[in-house]
Amino acid sequence: MKRSAPQIVKLGLIQTDVSVNPNVNLKKTVALVERAAKQGAQIICTQELFRSQYFCQSEDHKNFELAETIPGPSTDAFQKLAKKHKVVIVVSLFEKRAAGVYHNTAAIIDADGSLLGIYRKMHIPDDPLFYEKFYFTPGDLGFKAWPTRYGKIGVLVCWDQWYPEAARLTAMQGAQILFYPTAIGWHPSEKEKYGPKQHGAWETIQRAHAVANGCYVAVANRIGHEILDGVGGDGLEFWGQSFVAGTSGEIIAKASNNKEEILIVPVDLDNVDTTRTHWPFLRDRRIDAYGNLTRRLVD
Repeated sequence: MKRSAPQIVKLGLIQTDVSVNPNVNLKKTVALVERAAKQGAQIICTQELFRSQYFCQSEDHKNFELAETIPGPSTDAFQKLAKKHKVVIVVSLFEKRAAGVYHNTAAIIDADGSLLGIYRKMHIPDDPLFYEKFYFTPGDLGFKAWPTRYGKIGVLVCWDQWYPEAARLTAMQGAQILFYPTAIGWHPSEKEKYGPKQHGAWETIQRAHAVANGCYVAVANRIGHEILDGVGGDGLEFWGQSFVAGTSGEIIAKASNNKEEILIVPVDLDNVDTTRTHWPFLRDRRIDAYGNLTRRLVD
């Protein structure tokens, strides 16, 4: 039987630094997404919370003013862009759902400009300078995958990266590519001692999701050293290094740790079927033995 032509899709990851002005950031990211589309990208992903500096370094009620509704100004802008260039766009936003209820949300826009749906970040961290529990209500839509014009994609957000359950449940819905909008970096005082281990763990766990699920993983992270006004301290140094991992976990392409980049990466979606056939991890799962996964601990 003759093999059909490869199903090549070009992914675009937007890696930038961020200013203090949300409107400037929106304009900049729209321009970069449009540039990615003109360079041939078909599915484009922004970094996490691209419209602002990473405000979760402190707990400040004023930061809720950064949130917006969905639909809203950002989704409107990207829907127009998606329709104009016939591209799929994953847009990471600070969502105001209602008074007192906010989410860290990704909007998924198809190539005809339609809003396919949203994913609300499920796992919410609370670590030094990552005080997200103050701002974000945990997601209540579960893990989802969407059939876009160019393939079936799943979207998770940053802290979700550390949880194999999230990747698995998304892949089980047929996702061929897992996208992770991200904002992660070093505490400058810890970088020398812990930096390589921290970055290595972050990259390894996501490459492992690609292996375990036989799919592509695409991660868009920000760059820049952000010290927020009024917060003080050393701030956070975001480590960039956005990347795409192949269906066997191999790094296909990776951006730098300190430069603004548009990472354009062609992938062959036929490899998902081939990998899952030759390494049939989904087939061999012992679903009859996993009941305890719904418990906090087995004790």
